[in-house]
Amino acid sequence: MGSFEARKHELMQQNPERTISNQQIDEYWNSVLRKQAHVPLLVLRETQNSPYSTVRVDKLTFQGFDETLVHCWLLLPRRELDVNPLPCVIVYQGYMGDRGLPDRYAAWLLRGFSVLAVDARGQAGQTGSCLSLSEGWVKGWVTQGIRHIDGSYYKAIALDAVRAVDAAAAQPEIDMSRLAAVGGSQGGGLALLAAALHPQLGVCVADIPNMCHLEYGLMHSTGSLSEIAAYLKRYPDRLPAVRQTLVHVDLLNLVHRISIPVMISVGWKDTICPPETIYAVYNRLDAPKQLIDYPFSGHEVSEYQHSLGMDFVTANFRNQAKTPSASSGR
Repeated sequence: MGSFEARKHELMQQNPERTISNQQIDEYWNSVLRKQAHVPLLVLRETQNSPYSTVRVDKLTFQGFDETLVHCWLLLPRRELDVNPLPCVIVYQGYMGDRGLPDRYAAWLLRGFSVLAVDARGQAGQTGSCLSLSEGWVKGWVTQGIRHIDGSYYKAIALDAVRAVDAAAAQPEIDMSRLAAVGGSQGGGLALLAAALHPQLGVCVADIPNMCHLEYGLMHSTGSLSEIAAYLKRYPDRLPAVRQTLVHVDLLNLVHRISIPVMISVGWKDTICPPETIYAVYNRLDAPKQLIDYPFSGHEVSEYQHSLGMDFVTANFRNQAKTPSASSGR
């Protein structure tokens, strides 16, 4: 067995135990989602002046968790608008990123997809945060409310991600039976969380996803989880409470809820989202799935992988269209 095969074999053996039972995690999130279903989205759209004659650019906002107004781009290829409702790709952003300029999503638009590009609350975009905090936190965002799941930043961004799917599905130009969740790093984790928590999604592409096997990541990651490590270095007595919060958003504990096709990419040299964390989730995923290994890549998503992800979404929507029940949604 060569070095590459040995490393692949080692990663395929990653099978840590869940840190909360399926029944407990399902009871928690099912209750939360039932309550959220009664909270109005309050979607607002405003068409923007744009140099892109072939794309309609709308600024869309919706009410996320705790009444935070989440800012998005809704991008619609004009040549497709008068034909049929459009498939939509919901794009979640990496940590401390933003939705950027519409140019970023040109490849999806050229393939005939509409795009809902979603800010992450409080990070580098226009979206603020109304999260009520009863104590301080360390630099960054993820330690806000970290001792209690119901007041935590993690719960807030998870529900923002779920409500973004609702906002996309509610738009008249969009085919609610063809919704995809995509993203990289934090965005990849949010795409998987949305796939676990929202039944209307049809396909997911999660590149180098965060929020996988969080306890391992907490000990080894150099990314956002290092903020939690710094917090626990200052407050070591709070470790049990922090662990109890993290179990509720750890994809290791939520992956059993995913039933749609998923593509995941992983960089073997990634120190932010280590491959051990991603494989731990992938190995538990019991759904149509594809894993793309990059032995020489770190925390990055190449043009090659972007193209593979678009192919994956396109092919799955094409296959769903051939299924008689596809037009009725999920």
